[in-house]
Amino acid sequence: MRTFMIAGVSAAALLALAACNSEEPAENAAMTADPAMEQEAAPAAEGTVVEVAQGNPEFSTLVEAVTAADLAGTLNGAGPFTVFAPTNAAFDKIPEADLQALLQPEQQEALQGVLTYHVVPGRIMAADIASQAEAGGGEVELTTVEGGILTLSESNGQWVITDENGNTSTIAMADVAASNGVIHAIDTVVMPN
Repeated sequence: MRTFMIAGVSAAALLALAACNSEEPAENAAMTADPAMEQEAAPAAEGTVVEVAQGNPEFSTLVEAVTAADLAGTLNGAGPFTVFAPTNAAFDKIPEADLQALLQPEQQEALQGVLTYHVVPGRIMAADIASQAEAGGGEVELTTVEGGILTLSESNGQWVITDENGNTSTIAMADVAASNGVIHAIDTVVMPN
């Protein structure tokens, strides 16, 4: 149940991003720093971010949260947006009491902040992150819909996201395509300041 709630927060972030309509180039690439090292990259898919997530059992908690938060309409919007989507296992890392507290109606604004911290305007593919990091001395900073910063850098052949609190998450699957954006599955929920 708590996994579904955290997913809802991520879904809300995705929905907020759908309201932002900036466009960036799209191309499929694995999310690795070294082309010789292969990370799983999903094939192109038809359907919105919500529809793609509904078809992937790794995002069932996210889908349940989006449904519970009544955010599916927003995420089905035009976009494009990039979602750093926590998997079910990522949501399981959050203490249940903390997650349940965040899901209370009086915490809706805080939950929206957490979810929108996982969403970046535009369609940013793995290759885009790699080229921006190369140009930026090994790191790239992305401004989220929430207004905070996510810093991405390569470590041991994988891309690591560092939130504003110094916590990290690894991109487990890159370039999950959708008609209105792209999803990068992450292994830990990131939190804004």
